[in-house]
Amino acid sequence: MKQPDLTEPPDLAYDVFSKACPSRGTLEHVTGRWGALTLGALHEGSFRFNELRRRIDGVSEKMLSQTLHALERDGLVHREAQPTNPPRVDYELTPLGREVAERLLALIHFMEDRMDDVLVARERYDRARESRGARGALG
Repeated sequence: MKQPDLTEPPDLAYDVFSKACPSRGTLEHVTGRWGALTLGALHEGSFRFNELRRRIDGVSEKMLSQTLHALERDGLVHREAQPTNPPRVDYELTPLGREVAERLLALIHFMEDRMDDVLVARERYDRARESRGARGALG
C-alpha cells in the first residue's frame, strides 16, 4: 500500500494553511484563548452571560461578548434570548460546537496531565538561557 506524501498538501476543499481560506478564521476563533475556554465551559451546560464570565476567570466583558458572537456566527454556540423582564439570554453549544469542544477538551486534559513535564522543560530552558546569558556577559 502506497504511503501518503506528507510533503504535499492534502486535496481538500478547504486549506487552513491558505491565507484566504475561511477555515483559518474559525480555527482562530476556536483555538484562541477565550474561544477554547468558552467552548470548554459551555461543554458543562447552558450558561447566562455573567455566569459564563465568572466561570472563565480573567475574561473581560468585551472579550467574552466578541468571542460569543464569533462562535455563534461560526455555528458553534446557540444564543437564546427569553422575552422576559429583565431579558434573559442563555448560551449553549450546538451539536457542531459540542463536537469541537470535546476535541478541545481532550487536548486541554492532555495538557493538564502533562503540565509537570512542561514545567520541568521550562525550568531547564530558563536555566540554560541564564547560563548562556552569564557566559555571554563575561565574554
